[in-house]
Amino acid sequence: MFNHLTRVFAATAFFALPSLAPAETTLLMAEEPGCVYCAQWNAQIGPIYEKTGEGAAAPLRRMDITEPQPDDITLARAINFTPTFVLLVDGEEVSRLEGYPGEDFFWGLVGMILEQNDIPFDVKTESSGDGT
Repeated sequence: MFNHLTRVFAATAFFALPSLAPAETTLLMAEEPGCVYCAQWNAQIGPIYEKTGEGAAAPLRRMDITEPQPDDITLARAINFTPTFVLLVDGEEVSRLEGYPGEDFFWGLVGMILEQNDIPFDVKTESSGDGT
């Protein structure tokens, strides 16, 4: 009897545990046609983003603000400026960056919002080629 009760308890406890599945983290880029700063981001960052530690930690998802907002996204407030980068965890906004401050500042700001939300990422740097 003890053995039977142990099995029942173990099975019940297993199903009562919260899901341990990792959260889905994405970086939403809200853009619109004709946005000069969006085009600048697309030229400077777009081709390499997915190859970076930040891109691996928070893959890019795009949203045109002239279209209806997807149902699987919950924003803290409306998006009024483009580009706006919204860090989403399981589809819910946890942080945002409004505007594109240029390549040099973008990486630091994205790294900062990832760190503030306890999302680990590897900083990938290129070798200078001189052995350093």
